[in-house]
Amino acid sequence: MPKVSLKLASDESAAKLAGKMHDIVIKEKETEAEKLAGSLGAPYINLFRFPITAEAISLIPEIEAQKKKVVCFLFTGSEIRLGAINPQKEEAKELLHVLEERHHSRGVIYLISENSFKEAVKFYSALPVIKPITKDVSITEQDLERLGSSINSLIEFKKQLANLDNVTDSVTLLVAAALKLEASDVHVESEEEGAVVRYRLDGILQEAGLISKELWSRIISRIKLLAGLKINIIDTPQDGRYTIVLKNAKVDVRVSTLPTVFGESVVMRILKSVSALSFEELGLQDTLLGALKKQIERPSGMVITTGPTGSGKTTTLYAILQQLNKPGVKIITLEDPVEYKMPGVNQSQIDASREYTFVKGLRSLLRQDPDIVMVGEIRDLETAETAIQAALTGHFMLSTIHTNNAAGAVPRFLSMGVKPFLLAPALNAVMGQRLVRRLCNVCKKEISLEEMSLKKARETLQKLPAEFLTKHQIILDNLKFYGPVGCEACNGLGYKGRIGIYELLEMNKEIEALILKNDVSGYAMEEVAIKNGMITMAQDGLLKALQGITSVEEVFRVVE
Repeated sequence: MPKVSLKLASDESAAKLAGKMHDIVIKEKETEAEKLAGSLGAPYINLFRFPITAEAISLIPEIEAQKKKVVCFLFTGSEIRLGAINPQKEEAKELLHVLEERHHSRGVIYLISENSFKEAVKFYSALPVIKPITKDVSITEQDLERLGSSINSLIEFKKQLANLDNVTDSVTLLVAAALKLEASDVHVESEEEGAVVRYRLDGILQEAGLISKELWSRIISRIKLLAGLKINIIDTPQDGRYTIVLKNAKVDVRVSTLPTVFGESVVMRILKSVSALSFEELGLQDTLLGALKKQIERPSGMVITTGPTGSGKTTTLYAILQQLNKPGVKIITLEDPVEYKMPGVNQSQIDASREYTFVKGLRSLLRQDPDIVMVGEIRDLETAETAIQAALTGHFMLSTIHTNNAAGAVPRFLSMGVKPFLLAPALNAVMGQRLVRRLCNVCKKEISLEEMSLKKARETLQKLPAEFLTKHQIILDNLKFYGPVGCEACNGLGYKGRIGIYELLEMNKEIEALILKNDVSGYAMEEVAIKNGMITMAQDGLLKALQGITSVEEVFRVVE
């Protein structure tokens, strides 16, 4: 017995000794870490038994913390404290900057030992595991294929819709047809007899079918379920969205409901990710294309695109970015939302709910040492002034603004309160644009215009420089134009697809002098630009009409 007791006592002593030796080693390591912090001029902290809150530790995902050897051990809302094994590493400093901007807080990085880091990481295990919320309703790719495979025209959709009384299949059919016919929006509008379905094809709404009043009341409930809206609220507008996951892409569907006198109406906007287009695919040709390429090759300054909502401004900016996206160039974008994803480009999406606005985002990204910056839209004076300062300090700036034409951009900036002496040297060029429908290549035919339309087209083209008319062999007394017919390939519309028409206002001394006067109208600006060789949107459209790309009627409809 005594021998057994002696052995147990001996084991306990050995364990105690080992524990004490371990504590001594840990203390030595902490002392070394504290000395290192002193030599580096960094604050030091021992996180052993430090009460780290779930709110603090969760600011940095565990995978990122393990990779960068950085943890957040304190967060009060206004103050952030990080612990890093190497606080002088750039990735630790960058992480602190991101957290400061995101939470509008001030932060400090402390040096911690390996042991402190291990102690802090243990707090991740106490965090609750958040499972993704999944809806009990969805639209699958198989369902879309099953119902949409046979739809090649609005007529086929109308027949199929009339034969359906199943709510699930009816909702799926509405989306499947939109994807198959390449519609941008689905409108379902409540009327006295039922709900009218209309698709926006190439910018124009086309009536496609009718849903009975009884079926529509059930269909709208399912659409609300998909979009995460409240089913029982029918007298207040609601907005939501859902995502359809396809093999090679995701399709976002934005849903908006509106109460009307005959019941609720719904609009579903189809947002598909597409790759950026080339200048030629957009419709930029000849003289205008050469002038734009010259402007975007400049190392600094600002190029603005203008036009109403849905005129293709962002698509044009992405075509420019694609041209500029080369090794050795840093490009950052600030968008709402990110529409195209481009390899090699740092894309940031604004979030108003977190107070991450265009102006705050622009100030932050300018600290990222970019060469080229793209801001989705200039909406206010603060954003405009920040963008102009960036253009004046060596950055190449791209953005959009809402005006009717290129000449209207300068008065718009001045009306915001931008100082003329800053705007004049910052602005390189302004491009106005619209989208016109393309004539169907299968059924288009040469037509004779009405006298009034022909006269108007001739007068517009007559203002082009004489050398331009001669170079392109345009004979004003012998103009040939084409018009729509309608066939199966274009759903009987005569048009299929869209193309841009453009005008480019380039800065020169005369325009700069006009801006500095601070009392310039859009008309005066346009007059000077045309005198200096600018081809207007109407002229660009008519040149495309002469090539059989679009019709004269379509050009005047869009431009006027």
